[in-house]
Amino acid sequence: MTLRYGDRGIVFTVPEISRFYGITIRMFHRDHLPPHLHAQLGDDEIKIELETLSTQGWFPTAALRRTSEWIELHRTELFNCWKLARDGKAIPRVPPLE
Repeated sequence: MTLRYGDRGIVFTVPEISRFYGITIRMFHRDHLPPHLHAQLGDDEIKIELETLSTQGWFPTAALRRTSEWIELHRTELFNCWKLARDGKAIPRVPPLE
């Protein structure tokens, strides 16, 4: 995914770190605290904090349950991805929920 930032024409990519059941998981480079990820399913988008699983946005119940389960399974990897993203480094892919 490529986004254009503001009117300055800054273009950057939003790394996709996983995809499962139609859900796309991304992390932004140099994003704000607290550690979180962005999930998208069709037109629905949600931000989920890694530590508390608190959310901003709306997601279908089944998709939120699957995404939360995936976070629980990969929490250590996701915090590592977060640190790399905050430092502007390449973010590895995380295995999908099966």
